[in-house]
Amino acid sequence: MVGGGGVGGGLLENANPLIYQRSGERPVTAGEEDEQVPDSIDAREIFDIRRCWPRAGAESLFLHLPHLIRSINDPEHPLTLEELNVVEQVRVQVSDPESTVAVAFTPTIPHCSMATLIGLSIKVKLLRSLPQRFKMDVHITPGTHASEHAVNKQLADKERVAAALENTHLLEVVNQCLSARS
Repeated sequence: MVGGGGVGGGLLENANPLIYQRSGERPVTAGEEDEQVPDSIDAREIFDIRRCWPRAGAESLFLHLPHLIRSINDPEHPLTLEELNVVEQVRVQVSDPESTVAVAFTPTIPHCSMATLIGLSIKVKLLRSLPQRFKMDVHITPGTHASEHAVNKQLADKERVAAALENTHLLEVVNQCLSARS
């Protein structure tokens, strides 16, 4: 293990992670910019919007600003979850009519101790960005983590998530993962 920075400031579990190229900025169409045209939420928007601001009169219509979950910072490395291939658009499932969002994420190593923190950061970003009508499922991609079932159970438990967010130190770490890198 190598001493390191990152949000946690401790030892790095994966000192040399594979780094992937970020996908390009998605073009915004004229229809997406037109506030009079209904625009449902889809996987592309969950993966690729920075902040959701409801348009007047319709909660399911949003302004399109880049990078909702793809730009979340990794807690160990000065890289985003997209750059580490922890999140990918193909692992985001959305049903706007049913008000559901499911995000599968893949930790960089099977014994990653940061998996719960990464999942919590994704969940908090969605909770802060989407209308309350959405039911969110954030989970580890099946077969990619040694403690997949335990981490998924924690992330699915509303009371555990709420208790975690009452912990000021943990909330500070989550906020660092969600803040823009300078």
